[in-house]
Amino acid sequence: MSDLNVTVRPYRPSDSTGLWKLKEGFERGLGEGTGGESKAARYDAKLTETYRDHYLAWVGRCVDEDPQSVQVAVDDDGEIVAAGEPIGYVFVLPSSLSFIWDAAVLNELYLHPDVRGTGIADRLMEAAIETADEQELPLDRIVLDVDQKNERARAFYEKYGFEHWGEMVARDL
Repeated sequence: MSDLNVTVRPYRPSDSTGLWKLKEGFERGLGEGTGGESKAARYDAKLTETYRDHYLAWVGRCVDEDPQSVQVAVDDDGEIVAAGEPIGYVFVLPSSLSFIWDAAVLNELYLHPDVRGTGIADRLMEAAIETADEQELPLDRIVLDVDQKNERARAFYEKYGFEHWGEMVARDL
């Protein structure tokens, strides 16, 4: 697995099918293992065609504003997925949305399960930090939301110097 030939590059509209497959994995991963069956069912239920269309349109708008906002790790040789298809992605919101948290926002980072632990996540994180560093921000920081029960993700982000900052609370509507 360490001999994978992978390129990290900006997202292209032709990546939409592969990105959506990864997004489904991201969403299902949020529901699995971090909140029981009801959370998993709730996240799974939102993955409709309408949600897909809205998500990909939003990605398109973000990429139109900042081509570096979504970057993909592409399997060049087709060892995990079809050659040229994404096996991971990172999504940093465009700087126009930095006022949400007064900072750059790392919205999503996700890897196909078969390539976790290979260093590809590190390459995506480096791309995210570079993208955020180039943004004009109210405060020079990058923030993200990570589930407290997702120990693997928390350890990964801590490796990059992310620290607990504030607390997010939520309620159902």
